[in-house]
Order: sequence, then structure tokens, then C-alpha cells
Amino acid sequence: MAEKTAGMTESALISSFDAILSDLDGVVYAGPHAIPGAVESLRRLEPAGVGLGYVTNNASRTPAQVAEHLRELGAPAEDHQVVSSSQAAGELLASLLPPGARVLITGSAALAQEIELAGLTPVHSAADQPVAVVQGFNPEIAWKDLAEASYVVAAGALWVATNTDMSIPQARGIAPGNGTLVAAVAAATGKLPQVAGKPEAPLFHVAAKRLQAERPLVVGDRLDTDILGGNRAGFATAAVLTGVDTPFSILAARTAERPGYLLADLRALFEPYPAIVQNDGGFRCGLATARVLDGTVQISGTEDSLDSWRAACSAWWDATPEAAAPTTPQLEWLGH
Repeated sequence: MAEKTAGMTESALISSFDAILSDLDGVVYAGPHAIPGAVESLRRLEPAGVGLGYVTNNASRTPAQVAEHLRELGAPAEDHQVVSSSQAAGELLASLLPPGARVLITGSAALAQEIELAGLTPVHSAADQPVAVVQGFNPEIAWKDLAEASYVVAAGALWVATNTDMSIPQARGIAPGNGTLVAAVAAATGKLPQVAGKPEAPLFHVAAKRLQAERPLVVGDRLDTDILGGNRAGFATAAVLTGVDTPFSILAARTAERPGYLLADLRALFEPYPAIVQNDGGFRCGLATARVLDGTVQISGTEDSLDSWRAACSAWWDATPEAAAPTTPQLEWLGH
């Protein structure tokens, strides 16, 4: 990695890392539009000597198409910087099947292309006698597509899902994701797929290896995919509040899905991250403090301050270090 330039202050959060592994939906853009501040922040990485990779579960477009969309938005993006769950699905299937094996595509043309690049044969009907099914997000999927997948899965074929995201951020709001379509096939067949993309760790390891990064920071808006996957990969993680998860859902997160940093958006990468200090049975972040008393998180601070939530997370996570499921505390706001 290149050395950091004089324009990078050592106090900025990004100065601790040599690469950013960024999610796309809900972090860089929502639907066709860039999230405010995202493009400008991404363009600051290369001058600062920080690598950039995009790690996405969206299998509806090829990495080249994703990179082109990013460039249209003004963001820096070469094709090789995009690592997708459709690529991971192709690699997984190629490791389990003989070359040329027929795979039913329940997804986009981009997914079919990745399966073909993996040395397998894409087909689109149970009548073609596929030995496997790969299922990825495609807004054009209809009932008949899910039915074809169900016929093949129920007959005992190998089933791989690119991802199981239950929702996807769009310009108009939160919409159903690939996980809802996978759930339909699972309900019909009583079976569950292998998952190729996030939250599995290999996708992040591939992205870091491409960048030759030793200290990457995984940035995402979803605890159950981005943060869980980054944690599983052994990388530092940061949750941004521009997509699916909220300060309250992050506070309640189970241990495996807890991020190391809580950011408003990508612009915060270039700001100092406030120290969180434990004292007098509580935690202080900036002007905010938080402590846990009888299962209630008492917060001295305002609800619209991110430092309040950072302090609250530290206090609650310290009180519940081994949470196998989300744990929702009562909150008591004490003001300043």
C-alpha cells in the first residue's frame, strides 16, 4: 500500500487502516442515487494512501456493471475492485461440481455469466436436468422462476444462495431482498441453501488479498451481513447509519454482530474518532456518559448525539459480553 500523504491527519479514523472494504447498497448509494458525502469520501482515499474495495451481496449485476455505475456517480472504481457474491457463488459451485455441470439460474443474467466463467453450464428450466441451483437477487424474478428452483431443490439438487439479505435499501425506502426469495423456496421445499456471500468470511478475505491490505476496515450498514462477515474475517468493522440498521438495533446487537465503530456516514472516516473511556462504573464518549443499572441503560446526553449511542453501546456491551441473540435494553435519557 502507498504511504499516507501530508493531507491525512494522523488523528483521523482512516489513518489506522490501509484499506476500506465497503458495502454498496446503503453505504455508497441507495437505488440509483449516491448517498450524500459518500462519493467525495471515497475519492479522498487514494490521495491518502488507502486502498478501496467494494464487497457486495447484490448479484443482479456483474462487477463490471457495478464499477461502471460507481464511475457514473463519480466514485473511483475499477472492475477488479468489486468483489461480488455472484463471484463467490461461482467459485463455491465450481469447487463442488465437475466442470460443465448444469446449474439452474434463479437470478440475473449477471449471475449466469459468473457461473459460466466458473466453468459451469447455466440453464433455466428443471427440464434441463440441472444438478444444482444458484439463487441470487433479481428484481424481475417471478413465481414461475421460484417454482422451477423449488422443483430442482426438492429433487435433491445442490442449492447455493448468493446471499440471504432480507431487505435492500432503495431510493424510496427499504424493499425485500434476496433472502425473502430464498425463504420462499425454503418454505416450499423444507431445505436450506449454502450461502456464498456475506456474512461468510471468504468474500472479505478475497477483497483484502486483491488490495494487498493487512489492516482493512470493513464498512457496512447491515449487522447481519457486513459487520458479522467482517468480524468473522478478523477485520475491524464500522457500521454507518445510512442504510438498514439504526443506533437502537446496533445497541441491541448480538456479540458476533457488534461493530468496532459507529459512524454517521463515510465522511466520518476522515474525522477523529472520539475516545471511549471507562470510569466510575460507566463509559464516557465526548460529553455523553452511559451506565447500566438493573438492566436499564442510563444515558447522560441527547438522543440525537452519536456520542450518546457510542457510550450506550460500550456500557451495554460491557454488561452483556456474551449475547447469542439481540438483547434490547430499556433506555433512560437523563439529558446533560
